[in-house]
Amino acid sequence: MSPIEITPWHWMGFILCVLFFLALDLGLFHRRARAVKFKEALAWSSVWVALSLLFAVALVHWRGRHEAVEFVTGYVIEFSLSLDNIFVIALLFAYFRVPEEARHRLLFWGIIGALVMRGAMIAVGVALIQSFSWILYVLGIFLIFTGGRMLFAGDAKENPENNFAIRLAHRLFPSATRAYGGKQMPESGGAGLFAPVPLLFVLALVEITDLIFALDSIPAVFAVTTKPFIVFTSNVFAILGLRSLYFVLVDAINYFRHLKTGLSVVLVFVGLKMLLDPHGHKPKWFQIEIPTSVSLLVVAGIFLISIVLSITAARRERKQPR
Repeated sequence: MSPIEITPWHWMGFILCVLFFLALDLGLFHRRARAVKFKEALAWSSVWVALSLLFAVALVHWRGRHEAVEFVTGYVIEFSLSLDNIFVIALLFAYFRVPEEARHRLLFWGIIGALVMRGAMIAVGVALIQSFSWILYVLGIFLIFTGGRMLFAGDAKENPENNFAIRLAHRLFPSATRAYGGKQMPESGGAGLFAPVPLLFVLALVEITDLIFALDSIPAVFAVTTKPFIVFTSNVFAILGLRSLYFVLVDAINYFRHLKTGLSVVLVFVGLKMLLDPHGHKPKWFQIEIPTSVSLLVVAGIFLISIVLSITAARRERKQPR
């Protein structure tokens, strides 16, 4: 069976399905602003992971096994790199004392903005790669540099005042940060979208944070594939699960102390893959092919090992006498 050609109708259908699920979430399940409990967040995280796997199964029938593996690999890369984004968002929410009942809606609109922004970045990235293949080498070097910088930075606890988004906020909106930084935020009357300050202010910081992380994560997926539909859908599914995952992991941040080290190794690996095997843009005699299935196993293995080491270290520390 020959692969089905991806047409604008497939793009439109996928985007409409995403908008339907998002509208269902906000309009039915979270019509009123409220705190999201752990079990509810875990259930929604499981739903998004299940939908991602079902989409991968559908890709096997539509486009073949190879593109399905590319999707899963891109999804795992994006999903793992998004975990670091979750911890920074948790830092922002804690620093600005965002009320529990306002966090879900903030993350909802933050994800809407992230999807639009990442869609535009992917479109620009694909166009540049198709026009200038040497950009893949630049992206590979950039990922290796970023991963190495994260690796040598260590796992020290981040001081909120040193966070880029918060420093930018202090510079651009000094009055708002003096009023709300580190102090209890005022009630927002239901935490609606247009609650003026500081919820929209924090939403802007969440969008800035996602933009910073997208500069790493999107090039990392390009190391696996340059097919626009696969890159976009893997990003979308990972980002959609980010909101629920925040409420699952927010109280367990201390259990993931070695995650940043694992993510830095992932970035270095995909950067090397991009330099060695940039999707056929080098002469055959110069290429070192790394199968996508091998990349998936390596990335998933690094991710799982970093989590296991983090949990083991946290439990060992708890058992030690004070």
